Amino acid sequence: MAKKFAELVAGMSPESRARSEALYLKLKAEMPLHELRQAKEMSQVKLAETLHINQAAVSKMERRADMYISTLREYIRGMGGELEILAKFPDGTVKITNFELLDSSDQALV
Repeated sequence: MAKKFAELVAGMSPESRARSEALYLKLKAEMPLHELRQAKEMSQVKLAETLHINQAAVSKMERRADMYISTLREYIRGMGGELEILAKFPDGTVKITNFELLDSSDQALV
C-alpha cells in the first residue's frame, strides 16, 4: 500500500530532513528557464501573449544556450520578475549594473 508523503517525511531522521530541505532550496534557487516558467505556473502561450510573440518563439528561447541580455530581461519581466547579473568571486559577489539602463526605450537616446 502506498504511503502518504507526510508519513514518509515524519519517519525521516532530523538529519535526513535537513539534507532534503537543503537540496530542495538548492534546486529551487537554480533552474533552467522552462522550469522557472513552470514554477511560476505560466504556460508558454501565456508568456508569449505577455511578450507579444508567438509560443514557438518562447519555446526557442527556453532551448537556447546563449541569448542577448535584453532578451533574457524581457523573458523574466514577462513573468513579473527583474533580472540581476551577479559576478561571484572568492572574496565576494558584485552586482553588474552596466545592463540595467539598456532598455528598448533607452536605446533611442543613444
